[in-house]
Amino acid sequence: MRTNGAAADRRLVIVGGGPAASRLARRVGPAAARSVTVLAEEPRPAYNRVLLADVLAGRYPAEVMELPRPPDAVRWHAGLRAVRIDRAARRVLCHDGSSHPYDTLVLATGANPLLPPLRGPHSPGAALPPGVRALRTLADCDTLSAAVTPSAPAVVVGGGLLGVLAAAALARRGARVLLAQRAAHLLDRHLDPAAAALLRAHLAALGVEVHTECAVSALRTEPGTGAVRAVRPADGYEAEARVVVLACGVRPRVALARDAGLPIGNAGGIVVDDLLTTADPHVHAIGDCAEHSGVAYGLAGAALDQADTLAAALNGDRTARYTGTRALVRLTLPDGPVPFDLAAFGLPVPAPPDDTLRLADATRGTYRSLVVRDDRLRGGVLVGDLGGVGHLARAWQTDDPLPAGPLLHLLGPETP
Repeated sequence: MRTNGAAADRRLVIVGGGPAASRLARRVGPAAARSVTVLAEEPRPAYNRVLLADVLAGRYPAEVMELPRPPDAVRWHAGLRAVRIDRAARRVLCHDGSSHPYDTLVLATGANPLLPPLRGPHSPGAALPPGVRALRTLADCDTLSAAVTPSAPAVVVGGGLLGVLAAAALARRGARVLLAQRAAHLLDRHLDPAAAALLRAHLAALGVEVHTECAVSALRTEPGTGAVRAVRPADGYEAEARVVVLACGVRPRVALARDAGLPIGNAGGIVVDDLLTTADPHVHAIGDCAEHSGVAYGLAGAALDQADTLAAALNGDRTARYTGTRALVRLTLPDGPVPFDLAAFGLPVPAPPDDTLRLADATRGTYRSLVVRDDRLRGGVLVGDLGGVGHLARAWQTDDPLPAGPLLHLLGPETP
């Protein structure tokens, strides 16, 4: 890995225009002997995808999502799609025929939405029927916003974080929303059943009908226009739909790297080491497309951590290493009788020989559950009052031993 600063990286090319690419371009910046070029497929400036559901809900205008722009000296090519990497010649070829030479190449190509195997008149790999979209880009958000009308039937496929946010956003727009979750409860990767039940109750108060253990298997479309008219879960029940949001997760976008002969890991991402370097010492990968130590995170926090680490290394910091990200999941649904706040980290449910500390207050609508093993915090779920979550998350992130003595104080909002 060549990380001796700008002199060793005269031509830095970043493929991707999302948060990871934007962060890296801002943190690296053009040094005295370095040029920075960004090849961004989307025609818009970089934006914060975390706020897509808020824009869909009409809570914010799209402009609020825009990220700070890199220095003027950074050449940001919007709407330019990279189609091939020539590693031998060290150049990236784009769809318009242009060629961009590099000394150091960073792949920040992100991820593609994971689409379920839906049966219907459309063939696999073809464009989705009108009214059916993932919620991954501002273009998706624009299309869904135009399609949603008050009282229109809408179906969200997927009960993870994005699916829950999308369902709440559509309900705020006045749609009649059904949320289909394949797992036994909502946010099954982050919540235990008790916390998931509280989330489900809040969505019901917003008018969202939640179906768990419900795998959508087919679409019914209108003859002639091809527009979606219903979804069919595997159990045969048919739900009317004019809008369908696919929120089934993401898959690292690695076609460019694979075609260039770079190794792809078991988690589906471009394999990188602690310096975010691929098998080619001149090529790095960060963000949703990268796989580090067998993990493809698909999380905004991990993407920014990786961008910061690589920027430090490229700027000459010989101590810079990426050791993984322990991410705190936060969810806020501001609508309803009272706002719904949730935070989760680590393991949501215990396994032998774990201990569990749990406190529920139905009157206040609060819930706390902590998983402890060998005097260390292994995970936690907090609903309602999130006081003390910062201290708990730090104890989990640092993996420090918990204080000796009774641990019930950890359930209090003022955790020391």
